[in-house]
Amino acid sequence: MGGVVGGLRKLETPFVAPGPCGVAVRDRLKLLTSQDEGVLRAVGAHQGALASRDLKTRCANGLEHGADTWAARKRELTKVSSSRIAGSITKATHDQWALARRCQAAHIRQLDAGIRTLRHRLSLPLGEKGTSRAAGGYRSKGEWFRKSRRLAMLEERHTAAVGDWQAGRVRVVRGGRRLLNTRHHLTEADLTEDRWRERWEAERWFLAADGESGKRFGNETIRVTPDGEVSIKLPVPLANLANTRHGRYTLTARIAFAHRGAEWADRITANRAVAYRIHLDTERGCWYLTASWQRPAVQTIPLAAACARGVIGVDTNADHFAAYRLDRHGNPVGDPHRFGYDLSGTAGHRDAQIRHALTRLINWAKCAGVGAIGIEDLDFTGEKTREKHGGRKRFRQLISGMPTAKLKARLVSMAAEQGLAIVAVDPAYTTMWGAQHWQKPLTTPHRKMSRHDAAGIAIGRRALGHPVRRRTAPPPHDRSDRAGHRTAQAEPGTRRREGTRPPTTDRPPGGPPPNGKRTREPSASNTVRDAPSTHRWVQDSLMHTG
Repeated sequence: MGGVVGGLRKLETPFVAPGPCGVAVRDRLKLLTSQDEGVLRAVGAHQGALASRDLKTRCANGLEHGADTWAARKRELTKVSSSRIAGSITKATHDQWALARRCQAAHIRQLDAGIRTLRHRLSLPLGEKGTSRAAGGYRSKGEWFRKSRRLAMLEERHTAAVGDWQAGRVRVVRGGRRLLNTRHHLTEADLTEDRWRERWEAERWFLAADGESGKRFGNETIRVTPDGEVSIKLPVPLANLANTRHGRYTLTARIAFAHRGAEWADRITANRAVAYRIHLDTERGCWYLTASWQRPAVQTIPLAAACARGVIGVDTNADHFAAYRLDRHGNPVGDPHRFGYDLSGTAGHRDAQIRHALTRLINWAKCAGVGAIGIEDLDFTGEKTREKHGGRKRFRQLISGMPTAKLKARLVSMAAEQGLAIVAVDPAYTTMWGAQHWQKPLTTPHRKMSRHDAAGIAIGRRALGHPVRRRTAPPPHDRSDRAGHRTAQAEPGTRRREGTRPPTTDRPPGGPPPNGKRTREPSASNTVRDAPSTHRWVQDSLMHTG
């Protein structure tokens, strides 16, 4: 993030987010026989045990890992499986160890941030007020004492974590630590021991194979033909289960990818690499096959080209996206749009809500004809610590519940399929400046503007390279429309950019009605002043009183 210059943080330059580099599609393996399921369970359990053993060896090696140890592990696995299966297992092991290593580094950084905050607040006098950039002192001696004890605890954790990092020790649970801890809370999770055991074993299975270009249909271990036939190369100890030649087992199920099926078929027809993974959803009792492949890196388009047709600025909130369309000059067009979602409930429900809201946003962007979507480059990593925000528990829950990383990844991949660019902008001051410069001027009796709608305009203008504030009007006597307020923007070379605004209706003021027809009859005169001069007033005789 940028530094602080003149009391304000330096804003980062907007940039076009790179597109996705990989694709994954999934389909259900339907109509499997009991023999098919038995073979899949046997292969998954056998290879899962090999993966667990290999992960244990890799974690024991720590920082002493090298090409020789990798080759030795692969040779040991090849004896009880095959060379390709051993390669897939060792690669998955390295990815899992590297992920644990990155999480360990992130944990150390979070502990560092908490320790710095606690030391700063403990050094201040009791009751001292904080600023917008730094928290103040604690409110009472009791709170000061509790936080001093927490500081000692965090320092102890930090020392242990740094020691593990320097020694290369990581802690990994195949199957997931959350599912492992659920074993001690079966009643709260509404699970029986047998159901938990089934889920635990299914998560520890290994039924995956990396693709290989130049081989038949792009994969030798799990092969899927263009007509959807799925066959698996069995490991050596399970070769007796084969039902076809060369130690392969062919499933009765057929695969037909409805999404990106044509792209997948083009790859396997050309014998290009496709990776496959088979897994069991124990809650639904269904088997699924996931196909994934890499896409060549495509250079992102320039920022000016992405915003040539205008942009839609999107403000991300806890329960909705606030979006506003802007033309290429930075002028708001139309009314604000809001796309709501609910981030409560399970992870699957939250993910579905995000996908549905993004789908509606992208569909509106396509109908509007813009070429890019501007969104804040949010990162709440340093904001989630409770040491920084103290008792603001509701605020910490708010920012912790916003899936910013998953949202950005999904938005980039979904927008790329529709030919839309994603412009990431600095989130600093967008809500404050948007409300200051745009909320009140755009509020009308028929259009209600919120701070979030105004922030969408600020984000869109920042993506276009314009300042957030509205155009400053010239002095009254220098305006082309005299006392009117000129705030619309246009390029310097645009003709009549300072001219009078066009009428808001389809005819000039005082001009003839369209098609020569009035929309309503003129009303009758109610006053003497409205009567024509040729009209002679005659007093009614009935009005005489005698």
